[in-house]
Parts: sequence; structure tokens; C-alpha cells
Amino acid sequence: MALIFALRSLRLCGSNYEIMDDGLKESVQVLKGVGPRRLRLLKRLGIETVEDILYFFPRRYEDRSCIKTVSQLRVGDVETVCGEVRILDSRRTRKGGHLFQMAVSDNTGVMYAVWFNQPYMKDRFKAGDTVILHGRVRAHGHIQMVGPEYEILSGGDEDLLHTGRIVPVYSSTEGLNQRWLRSLVRSTLDGHLNGVEEFLPGSLIEGLGLPSLLWALAAVHFPDSFEDMEKARRRLILDEFLILQAGIVARKRKMKLGTPGIAHDTGGELFKKLLRGLPFDLTGAQRRAIEEIKTDMARERPMTRLVHGEVGSGKTVVAALAVAIAMDGGYQSAVMAPTEILASQHYQTLQLLLGAAGARVELLLGDLTPRRRRAALDAIASGARDVVVGTHALIQEDVNFSNLGLAVIDEQHRFGVAQRAVLRRKGPMPDVIVMTATPIPRTLALTVYGDLDVSVIDELPPGRGRLTTHIVPPSKLCQAYAFIREKVMAGNQAYIIYPLVEESDKLELKAAVEMADRLGRRELAGISVGLIHGRMGWDERADVMRRFKKGQIKVLVATTVIEVGIDVPAANVMLIEHAERFGLAQLHQLRGRIGRGSGRAWCMIYGEAKTDEARRRLKAMDETGDGFVIAQKDLEIRGPGEFFGTRQHGLPDLKIGDIVADLAIMETARKEAEAILEADPSLSLPEHARLKEKVIERFKGRFALLSA
Repeated sequence: MALIFALRSLRLCGSNYEIMDDGLKESVQVLKGVGPRRLRLLKRLGIETVEDILYFFPRRYEDRSCIKTVSQLRVGDVETVCGEVRILDSRRTRKGGHLFQMAVSDNTGVMYAVWFNQPYMKDRFKAGDTVILHGRVRAHGHIQMVGPEYEILSGGDEDLLHTGRIVPVYSSTEGLNQRWLRSLVRSTLDGHLNGVEEFLPGSLIEGLGLPSLLWALAAVHFPDSFEDMEKARRRLILDEFLILQAGIVARKRKMKLGTPGIAHDTGGELFKKLLRGLPFDLTGAQRRAIEEIKTDMARERPMTRLVHGEVGSGKTVVAALAVAIAMDGGYQSAVMAPTEILASQHYQTLQLLLGAAGARVELLLGDLTPRRRRAALDAIASGARDVVVGTHALIQEDVNFSNLGLAVIDEQHRFGVAQRAVLRRKGPMPDVIVMTATPIPRTLALTVYGDLDVSVIDELPPGRGRLTTHIVPPSKLCQAYAFIREKVMAGNQAYIIYPLVEESDKLELKAAVEMADRLGRRELAGISVGLIHGRMGWDERADVMRRFKKGQIKVLVATTVIEVGIDVPAANVMLIEHAERFGLAQLHQLRGRIGRGSGRAWCMIYGEAKTDEARRRLKAMDETGDGFVIAQKDLEIRGPGEFFGTRQHGLPDLKIGDIVADLAIMETARKEAEAILEADPSLSLPEHARLKEKVIERFKGRFALLSA
């Protein structure tokens, strides 16, 4: 095997070597040892072509390069030893199994390698072989290793593969062992590595001091040192991120430059009147977001802007001012929210802010009577409604707008890409604002939301009271109920949050329905206790919320239906039960329902954290109330695949990069992608041809990219 020697002759920078098309796109079945059974197993690992093998990266490495003598072996440790095979013994055991063992010695002692029920192993070795063994050392009357990894040395200059070096460990599936996978990767590198073409521009490779792609692919699988492994990983991560960012930047440029939109008049009378008439001063962050939106809406290109910030930071007012701009030009606006409660609150807020100026606001929910729905649809289609607020009902096929100029999507992570696209298609090319009360970490702003312009509202309105968070241990739950009673009797209101509506045998959680009844009879007897959950009808839920806002209900037992869209300033006490069952962002959203007035607020979090992840979530809630810190910790704990349901956003899967751990490389990739596309918007120059192919291949029709 001459792979490593060939690699050492490659230049670490540039790509001055001959490229051959060596069947990289052929089925992996063309490789030796891959029959129908192994082909099916490899497909489980996402391996279908020869190229897939080269990009099937190790998930970790074992350092087997420190070779010890027999006398240096320590019982209980995983060790690597080299010696000569002296005696081989293969026999049946008393219980009908098979035992193969061999004695291996060096000039310091003797140890034994043992394999159970693998009779074929006796044909692998012969007396006099020099072997390297790697495994856990045991004491069984003598020093031994059971089922060790092994390498038989021929005495030549061949490179070691399974022992005596830094050894790759791959993701696997039943039926494919590490030894076979390692051999398959090695033989594929030997036979097909030269078929790989460099796709980064030579100027970028030289400017960043990158190793060549061929060197990196070989070194990431079989590195001579951990330093080489890291150098190879950084190169391959940059490759992956650059392809990703080139696609995202291309989409953003296409939306900004390739599609005509609406040039709104941002100095209209309704906008000015609304701004002058606000009963409060806008924060600096709100003013900055509004100016960014005004600039976008004035252009003849469609706006797609993400507005994110803390719970209660005033995003709805910013959206209302954008609606006023659309109305000044005679355009309709659609405001879509994930729940009926949040939609209803937006409807009331917009009625209050815009109704006085003559705005005609419609609320479109899923459970309207056929007659009421027909009347609403006719009014929307005729242009008799300026603003339409609703849930998923807005994107149903029979909803038609007369002149939709602005779409606002709140808590946008609750909606899939396709749903947002349907709403945008309700108009010729309306401007779009997507909002979320969960701050977006920098790494997601570069990836999941990388094709959007971003406005950050990182200030809360002045006059908010102090909110403190307390972790409640199981022994103190009764005291938490007593604290709620004390505060309610002093004139406050409270939430008690449960994760389920009905009892579950699997999760063994208290049910909101059962607990509302019990608390009203026992711990909170004499206090009006209400209940709200997602299985109640809309009218029933609306009635409960109306009575809670009026103070007729003092304690509201609820599920996460109140996670967003509830604003009751007098409710400043919250107890979240079974908090270990909630995600970190969800806990922060729930906590954001209180502390919205000027008085003090208390959030009590009760949970039995039995996993490390649950403990980290509760610890984060106890340590900080900063939503931006919470969002970053949530991303770190849950990983990018789960945070905000990012799989719905249609981005290519990453094979080696981690958008959290490798943020610095992602930022470099973004900068380089923007520079490349600024100089060559369609990647039509010869030095960008392979990059363009890679981008189109990786995104595979997820969205239209790059003009021909």
C-alpha cells in the first residue's frame, strides 16, 4: 500500500497534479468485497457511490501509536503491544463453543490473545508472525487480551492500518465491523483518490494557506498525527461550509436582485400618525429595526427580513408600523401566527393601534362557521379588509387577497418552508417579515436564516419589574404552592404550567386537568382556579383568557398553549412543573409570560432532572434570564438538527462540520462566499465552475440557484 508515501509527495497547498475521472459516481458495488448484502448495509450508512466512501468521515479516532512491551502492560487499560507469535491453540470448549488463543512474546514477557467462537482466526496467524495487538488487558492466570484488534507485519515498508497508529473509528451498522470498513476506506483511497478534483479557486487556497483536497481526504482518514488530522478536518469543514454558504448567498442575491417587488412609500400619513400616537417611547432597538424595514420596503425588490429579540421586546409594534407603510400605498397585509390565542392577541393589538386610523382588520381562524368564513373570504378578496390576521387558515387554497403587499409571520419556526412560501404566493411578490421571540444564535443566523436580512431587538421597554427564577426541589413543591397562595392573596395572579393534558402511563406526569381540580379543592382552596389547554374549543379558551385578564380567575392552570401570545401584566407568578420535559427555549418562552408589568415577578421551576441534558437546561434557566444566552445554550445542548426544528429549512446535511463548534470556520466561509459571488454572481468564470457544480449538486433542487 503506497497511499501515505504518495500523500507525502503531494503539495500541501494548491492543486498542481493531474486529475483523472476515476469512477467516483459509480455504485459502491464495483468495489472489491461489496456484494448485495453489504451494499444494503452500506446504504443504511448513506453510502451508495465510490465518492461516498471518500466522504464517509471517521466519527472519532483511537491513538494506537504508543506500542508497549509486554512487561509494561497494565491490567484494565486499553493498550497496544508488539510481539512474535509463538504458540497457537484452537479447540472446542466444554459448553460446545470454540476457543482460539495464541501466545505472543517479546524479550520482556509473554501474553495471550484470545478469540471465542471465531474458528477461522486460526488460519490468520502462524508461528513466527510479528503482530501488533490492541485491546483491553485482562488478568486470567496470565496477561491476555480478548478479541483484540490486530495487524500482521510482513517486514516490509507497508503502512499500518488497524493498530500501531492513529486509527479511525466510523459510524457503523450491524453486519459491518470496523476492521472491514477501515479496509474498504483504505482500498478506496488507494484506487480512487486521484479521481477527486479540487473545486476551490486556487487564489482562495493560497490566500488561506489550505492543504490540498487530496491530502486532506487521505489525512482525515489515516492521519500521521493529530495535528495533521485537525489540519485536514479544517480544510474539509471549510469546503462543506463554503458550498453551503455559496448556496445561501446565491439565494439571497437572487431574491434581492432577480425578482421585482413593491417600492412602498415609507413616508405616508398613516405611518406618521401611528408613530406619533404611540402611548410609549420606542426603544433604540425598535427604532433601528423600523429604519431597516423602511429601507427595505422602499426598494423595488422584495423584502425578506427576520426580526428577532427577547420575549416582550416589542416586535408586534414594529410589525404594526410595517403594516401602516403597506396601507399607505393601498396594499393589504397578512399576519400569520401559529396559535389561535396569539392570532387573537395580534388582532386586538392591531385593532387598537390601526383601527382608530380607519384600518379594517379581519380575524380568520380555522373554526369559523361556514357563513362567517364565506363573508370573511369575500371581504378579503374584494379588498374590503386592509389587514388579515389568522393561523394556518390564511394559507388555505380558498383564501385570496385583492392586493397583498406585506406578509408577517410570527413565531416563524412553527411553520415549514412550504407554508411560508404559500403565504408569499398570495400576492404578486409581497414583502415578508418573519418574527420570533426566541433570539437566534449567530451560527443559525449564518445558516438556517442566512438568506434573510436580520434585525435584532435586544432591548426591553423601560419600567419592567425584576423577575427572579428559583429551582424548586421535590421536597419544596408544597412550599411553592403556599408561595402562590400568599402572592395571590396579596393581589397577584399566577400560572401553573403542566406538560400534558391527560395522564400518561408512559411519562407518569401529572395532568393539567386533574391538577386544576385538585389544587382548587386543596392547596389553593378558596381561590378561583381556571384551566386552559389545547384540546379545548376556541370559544372556551377565549372565555377563560378573558376572565383571567379581567382578574376573575386568579390562578390559571395551563399547558404550553400559553407559551406565546399571552400578555397579562397582573400575572407575575409562575410555577412550571415537570420542567425537565420542556426544551430550554420553551422554558424561557413560558417564563416570558410574566414580568411584563412594573412589579416584581417570580418564576419557580420544578423538575427532577435525571439526565445530564435536563440538568444543563435547568441550570441555564437558573443562571440567566438573557434570551440570547439561553438560545446559544439551547443550541449547544440540543444540537443544530433539533433547535427550532431546523431540519424543515431544506439545508443540505453536513457530513463533517458542526455549525456550533465550528462557527469561526463558518464565518470565514460566509465571507469568502460573499466575495466570490460579488465578483462572479453566476459563478460563470472557469475558476468557479467546479464550485458551481458542487453547490447545485448539494442543494439538489431545494431552491433555484444561480442563473445559467
